[in-house]
Amino acid sequence: MSSQANQPLPEGFQLENYRILRLLASGGFSFVYLAHDENETPVAIKEYLPATLALRTKGSSLPVVPEENLSAFRYGLKCFFEEGRALATLSHPNVVRVNNFFRANETVYLVMRYERGRTLQEHIHKKSGAIKEDWLCNTFVQLLNGLREVHSNKLLHLDIKPGNIYVRNDGNPVLIDFGAARQTLSVDALKLPPMYTPGFASPEHHHGRDKLGPWSDIYSIGASMYACLAGAGPPVATQRVEKDKMTSARKGWAGKYSVDLLDTIDWCLRLDHMERPQSVFALQKALLGEKEPAFRGEAPILDQWKDAILRRVKR
Repeated sequence: MSSQANQPLPEGFQLENYRILRLLASGGFSFVYLAHDENETPVAIKEYLPATLALRTKGSSLPVVPEENLSAFRYGLKCFFEEGRALATLSHPNVVRVNNFFRANETVYLVMRYERGRTLQEHIHKKSGAIKEDWLCNTFVQLLNGLREVHSNKLLHLDIKPGNIYVRNDGNPVLIDFGAARQTLSVDALKLPPMYTPGFASPEHHHGRDKLGPWSDIYSIGASMYACLAGAGPPVATQRVEKDKMTSARKGWAGKYSVDLLDTIDWCLRLDHMERPQSVFALQKALLGEKEPAFRGEAPILDQWKDAILRRVKR
């Protein structure tokens, strides 16, 4: 089945004890709705409905799945359900809260706490002038608290990007829209196009799923920080592997941000997954200035000399 335009559930539709108010977002894999529960509390509901596998027409609540797509659809359904089950066990202020998950209409729904604010992507585009370093570091250190919780539960996000980092009205960031189920389905079932976001996905997102790990999410964190400086993510990782034309953070924003921050961003964006921070904790320490980044030796030779001279002068 070629990709078709699936129809979302209509406004006012009653889904278990939730009433759909409107569509919040749509993509090739799912719909996200704003809804109210029986207490009129707003929630966000994510519906599994990959367009390449199933089609729902207007006026129907049930998807039509061709026989040849049934096994892939059901496998994705299982992945999506298991991801919901795993996320429901997490309770952290910097990770989207999954309150409920259930099967209905021959698919699966995740019910999440509705957050008020805007995405980091919107913040980048609407911000006049450069993003301040203090704000950038504080925001990502908090966000990494949530990612540490995710990784400690043996989960990966696999779709971290500015559009999936939500900044609440009080300034606290939260990770939303996990991509692990999408990544699993696209690779294992071989029926969906890649579900990662070019520029924010590591080389192993594209090829070599056996190498995916915390360092893969860390690459995406680095790309998201890079986007805060550049206004857009770095070049696609596969292009960088062939011929790396990326302007390093240290070179592109020298004098505008601290060397430590720029080096930390470049560290996260190493193409070899073994050369990146291997844990969120290591990255947090670098952002907090608690540890000299292990990659400092990779700085241009003139910068190495300059740093060495400054260190001697300060002694």
